[in-house]
Amino acid sequence: MRSRLLAASTSAALLTLGLPAFASAQDAPPAPTVDTLQQSVTSLTTAVDSLWVVVGACLVLFMQAGFALLETGLSRSKNAGAVMGKILINMSVAMLMFWISGFALGFGTGNDFLGQHGFFFNATGFPEAVDTVFSASTASVSSLFFFQMAFCAVSLAIVFGSMLDRTKFPAYIAFAVVFCGLIYPIVAHWTWGGGWLFKDGFLDYAGSSIVHLQGALGALAGALVIGPRLGKYRNGKPIPIPGHSIPLAIAGVLILWFGWMGFNGASSLLANGVDFADVLLSTNLAAGAGVLGATLGSLMMFKTIDVSQMGNGAIGGLVAITASCAFIDYWAAVVVGLIAGLLIPIIVVLVERRGIDDPLGALAAHGVSGIWGTLAIGLFGTSARMDPVLVNAVGLDSRSGLLVGGGFGQLWVQFYGIVATMAFTGIACAVLFLAIKYTIGLRVSEEHEANGLDISEHGMFGYPESFIEVPGAQPTSWHSDHPAEPLSEGAASRPATAN
Repeated sequence: MRSRLLAASTSAALLTLGLPAFASAQDAPPAPTVDTLQQSVTSLTTAVDSLWVVVGACLVLFMQAGFALLETGLSRSKNAGAVMGKILINMSVAMLMFWISGFALGFGTGNDFLGQHGFFFNATGFPEAVDTVFSASTASVSSLFFFQMAFCAVSLAIVFGSMLDRTKFPAYIAFAVVFCGLIYPIVAHWTWGGGWLFKDGFLDYAGSSIVHLQGALGALAGALVIGPRLGKYRNGKPIPIPGHSIPLAIAGVLILWFGWMGFNGASSLLANGVDFADVLLSTNLAAGAGVLGATLGSLMMFKTIDVSQMGNGAIGGLVAITASCAFIDYWAAVVVGLIAGLLIPIIVVLVERRGIDDPLGALAAHGVSGIWGTLAIGLFGTSARMDPVLVNAVGLDSRSGLLVGGGFGQLWVQFYGIVATMAFTGIACAVLFLAIKYTIGLRVSEEHEANGLDISEHGMFGYPESFIEVPGAQPTSWHSDHPAEPLSEGAASRPATAN
């Protein structure tokens, strides 16, 4: 009897435990179909590509910190705070103007010259990708917008490197509105937006010409219109005005180098099926070669190793390889970077001798290096690397660079693409700077320039302890040797005592 009860109880317990599993089996969804599996794969691909593009955009955005340190280090200490303010306002205006009109003109549907759709960008309302950049990627349109917005901000940051220590703060805003909202995106549309240059086969993988050359052209126009800093030339000869902190400047270079991993690496706009590590390897080889080239160039030009020129050599190598990093082999990347580095000190000296005051060497590092890197595709580009774009995307015949068995075809396209960019952006920026000069004003007064932009433009010092008495800032023994001057209402107009 006991054994029967035990058996019955055991059966009931097992049945109770098995009921949920039975019910679950009865309610289980049908086996996934091919369509649902395909949708899952597509969703995963989109998520991975979008994540990579966003990470790349964050790296590019972090380059603003590199520009801030580089420019601060190579400016005088009385202008250090003003540089930081300039970086903040330019970055902010670039983002807003790219949202308002930049993205639409650069990447919206339109004609071969400019886009005409997508003003005040709305990710849910933007049409399916029909242009070059979008059709190559499954990433979300909002991630692509973020990435291109960060690129636009970099191009703007380059412009004012040649105008340090003497530019009015409102002029930054006025120029940024037009440059980011109109000038930069139109040239971007010509290639990355599927415009006329792209249809001709012009290649610029990540922006040697579209981003860096445009920024350098703005820098050249600005430097010519605003004129050199006070004391830069005596009897027609350039006088060195060293920056106040080489450690800050080189730290900025290293941050820019790091940010370039997103700049070039994520320009594939894909994480699946693309060896972006190949692009990153070429990028770093060129940067290293650029440093060595600038070191050798510095020895030849100055009989010494100029650390600031070494930093510019790294930037020059990075700028030069930006256009060609996906289209040339590794050995060619080394050549491209080495030549860019060698050119840096030469161009810096030539620019100074022409009466152009460029404190950062932006014209050499971003301008000449941008031109050289863009032309390098026509010299070293291989058909195996260029065909996926030229043949598959554009429908042109296969091409190779002149020095790797090809003809002049690709080199010619690269050349007139550069000429078109220089003509449009150079003239537009010159007109814009002249308009600013004769309306709101471009340059601060001589008195304000002598006192420093920190106090004259912002009412504060970047390094207050160097210029005014700060209670408790110095040891007690220091005060006995340096009696403090009373801070008066005229402090803002008192000549600076350092740099």
